[in-house]
Amino acid sequence: MAVQRVHRTSYAVDVAAPAGVVYGLVADTTQWPLFVPASIHVERLDFDGVQDRFHMWATANGTVRSWLSRRTLDAGARRIDFRHELPAAPTTAMGGSWSVEPRGADRCRLVLEHDFTVAGDRPQDVAWVRRATDDNSRAELDRLKETAEQWTRLDELLLSFEDAVRVDGPAELVYGFLYDVADWPRLIPHVARLDVTEDEPGVQRMSMDTLTADGAAHTTESVRVCFPHAGRIVYKQTATPALMAAHTGEWSVIPDETGVTVVSQHSVLLREEAVERVLGAGTTVSEARAYVRGALGRNSTATLELAKRHAENAVRML
Repeated sequence: MAVQRVHRTSYAVDVAAPAGVVYGLVADTTQWPLFVPASIHVERLDFDGVQDRFHMWATANGTVRSWLSRRTLDAGARRIDFRHELPAAPTTAMGGSWSVEPRGADRCRLVLEHDFTVAGDRPQDVAWVRRATDDNSRAELDRLKETAEQWTRLDELLLSFEDAVRVDGPAELVYGFLYDVADWPRLIPHVARLDVTEDEPGVQRMSMDTLTADGAAHTTESVRVCFPHAGRIVYKQTATPALMAAHTGEWSVIPDETGVTVVSQHSVLLREEAVERVLGAGTTVSEARAYVRGALGRNSTATLELAKRHAENAVRML
C-alpha cells in the first residue's frame, strides 16, 4: 500500500493587538461565523476548556463542505492544534495548528499551518484543496487581523438579539413555512425575489432581494443549514449590506404542550468605517446599532407573524 504524500501550507499575519485578544478570537469556535469568512456554522459537540469537538460547515472554492473536527487548546502557549475526524472529500486527512506569537504588549504574529493528504494524490484534487486552503486561510487571517485590531471597540460593534412569537399550532407547519423559502416572495411582502438551491439535503444557498422600510431593495446571499428534527435553521449571510461586516442568525421552533414559540435570533458585526457613509455624517456606532436592530427586527418579526398566521389558519381549516 502506497504511502500518501503529506502536503503542507503555512500562513502568517502581524496583528496590532495583544496576543491574548487574538488567541481568544481563534479559541472560541462558536463565534467563527462572525470572524472567519468561510465559516458558515459551528455546532459544538464537546468542550471542556482544553478539548474542543465540533461539526463545521464552511465554503470552499464556492461549494459548501462540512466535517467533524477536534482541537486541543493550550492557552498558556497560545497554541491550538486541530485535526478533522471526518475530512471532507477529496481529503483523507486534514490537520494543523494556530499559534499566536507575542511581539510586544500590543502586537503579535498569528500563524496558521495545515497538513493534508488527498485520495490517490490526484494532481487536480491536490490543486483544488490547496486553492481552497490558500484562499480561505488568507481571508481568515485578514479578517481576524481586522477584527482583533478593533479590540477596544469590539463590544460596541457586536450585537445579538432575538424576537419571538407564540403560535397556537403544530411545530411542523411553522418549520415548514421557514424552510420552504422558495415560497417567500408570494407570502412575505418585504421579500421581492428569492432564488434557492439545495444540492445537499438540509443545506440551502439563497439569494434574496429585500425591501426596506423606505421601499429600497438590497440583495443578500446566504447559506442555511437546516436541522428539521431539532426545529432549527441556522444561516450566515455570505453577501451582506454595506453596514454589516458579518451577519448570522437562527430560526428555532420550540414546542410545548399547546403550541410553539418561534424565535428569530441575529448576531451582527458592524462595519465601523461604513456607518457615516451609509447613515450620514455624524452618525454614531450606537445609532447604527439601533438602526440595524430595528431593520432586522422588523423583517424577522414580520416573517414570524406570517409563520404564525400560516400555521394557525391551517389548523382552523382542518
